[in-house]
Amino acid sequence: MLNSGTGELGRFDNGSFQPVSFCPGYARGLTFVGRKAVVGLSKIRRDSAFQGLPLSKSLERFDAETRCGLQIIDTDSGDCTDWLRIDGAIEEIFEVSFLPGIACPAAIGLAGDEIHRAISIEP
Repeated sequence: MLNSGTGELGRFDNGSFQPVSFCPGYARGLTFVGRKAVVGLSKIRRDSAFQGLPLSKSLERFDAETRCGLQIIDTDSGDCTDWLRIDGAIEEIFEVSFLPGIACPAAIGLAGDEIHRAISIEP
């Protein structure tokens, strides 16, 4: 499970949250692929609602900045094995999904012209 306010991936064991790995950002999306956890991370919002959370102190302790992207964590060791960092206008991720057998997924917005040209054929 994720504790977004601390930036930790952990387990629920004996009635309490046990941290497994630190993630430098608000951990908001989680899926599993085999023994790997894929965690979606968001940057800290600039408004005061997110100030003073334990995540800020952890970032200082690890000398890290919040990131937007994906962190791949080995669930056995708690080690981060891979990263995908997203820079630019996108600063928040809210969900992560694994799509087995899909090589080139795409997201189509409702406001653009692409939605009028998209075709989906079910098997």
